[in-house]
Amino acid sequence: MINLLSRKATCNSHGQDSSYFLGWQEYEKNPYDEIKNPNGIIQMGLAENQLSFDLLESWLENNPDVAGFKRNGQSIFRELALFQDYHGLPDFKKALAEFMSQIRDNKVSFNPAKLVLAAGATSANEILMFCLAEPGDAFLLPTPYYPGFDRDLKWRTEVDIVPIHCHSKNNFRITESALEEAYQSAQKQNLRVKGVLVTNPSNPLGTTLTRNEINLLLTFITTKQIHLISDEIYSGTVFSSPDFVSVMEILTEKKYSMNTEVCNRVHIVYSLSKDLGLPGFRVGAIYSNDDVVVAAATKMSSFGLVSSQTQYLLSEMLSDKKFCKYYLSQNQKRLQQQQKMLISGLQAAEISCLKSNAGLFCWVDMSHLLGSKTFDAEIDLWKKIVYDVGLNISPGSSCHCSEPGWFRVCFANMSAATLNIAIQRLKSFVQSTTAVTRNNLTTHQSVKNSRRRSSLTKWVFRLSFDGREPDER
Repeated sequence: MINLLSRKATCNSHGQDSSYFLGWQEYEKNPYDEIKNPNGIIQMGLAENQLSFDLLESWLENNPDVAGFKRNGQSIFRELALFQDYHGLPDFKKALAEFMSQIRDNKVSFNPAKLVLAAGATSANEILMFCLAEPGDAFLLPTPYYPGFDRDLKWRTEVDIVPIHCHSKNNFRITESALEEAYQSAQKQNLRVKGVLVTNPSNPLGTTLTRNEINLLLTFITTKQIHLISDEIYSGTVFSSPDFVSVMEILTEKKYSMNTEVCNRVHIVYSLSKDLGLPGFRVGAIYSNDDVVVAAATKMSSFGLVSSQTQYLLSEMLSDKKFCKYYLSQNQKRLQQQQKMLISGLQAAEISCLKSNAGLFCWVDMSHLLGSKTFDAEIDLWKKIVYDVGLNISPGSSCHCSEPGWFRVCFANMSAATLNIAIQRLKSFVQSTTAVTRNNLTTHQSVKNSRRRSSLTKWVFRLSFDGREPDER
């Protein structure tokens, strides 16, 4: 029977067996609920923003015509329910382009004609892979990177990912040597490099790229004549300094503004899943200066459209500039407050994390809790945290981190009360683990001391017996 199915249907390259997805499966079997299942697993492996739903719900209550698919009191349900072409509603594309500019403090503007709608950032990234690369080509990605990219970029497109290895010694910043090493590694594997993909702000690091890093990337793709994809779906979550700098802002500066060839090879992916907390609405977008890419991506988007009803509702919401400004400000404050709560709790448990200024997660260092400095030990620790502690977090190995002991811990998909319970669970686990380690060390030291005393007794006995030092015999 299996021979009657396609190779794609029977292959194992989706990445579903990654610990990143396996943790979700364990959570779904035993989900935490404050009342119904207080001992269940708390989901800290899902980068979802649930902190500002009340603001969105309040807007809907104050705009009942929009929520009821009405315009000027008249129903437009039939208009929205009937066929719409895959270019998207003009009003929504305009509102989305202006919202993207608003997030960037209006330092750059976006042309709605260069915007392609897609069913989320997952679809947008895959469409770009189809547009820019052939099966067997490669994209370079800085590590650690979002585990879903192994699925999004590779599974159906058959494009390869080559890691740009970044390290904790410089806070996982992208360097020229790391870029060049990744490029050379791809060539040794006979892979044609078609581009670099970065997330800015980073998932899982929660940090924004510096101007130096963006300029380094643009110089690199100019020299190698390849593409750059900047996935900026967390751009509206930046809650503390340094500020977010979009690649589009750097492109508008004098050095690149007149270089059409380079500008045409830079593409932005965006989504409302993180900034507005609407992953279920499946709203993503590609922005490109290359007319051929825009045309091809628009055709491909017909396989994953955003519903007209969704576009209409969000076009009205995003056109409310006063609300958007208030929402972004309040959401960032809430994210910062929740992040501080997690960091404070981690510090109390003697756990450190990378300094971050954005995102819905922290990049946490638990290497001191490993039985050995190996990825096997990391997975052992992860299993204890999932099954014994009841927290689903994402191990660094699922993010292709080159150093064992790092974990991505999400904080925005739960209430402060639930986060506090998660922190207390982790703190208790660390204390018990530390106590066991200390007991083992004490026992080990006692054995060593006992052996020393025994050895000393023998030495004294021999010395008193023949009057000579042991080494003189």
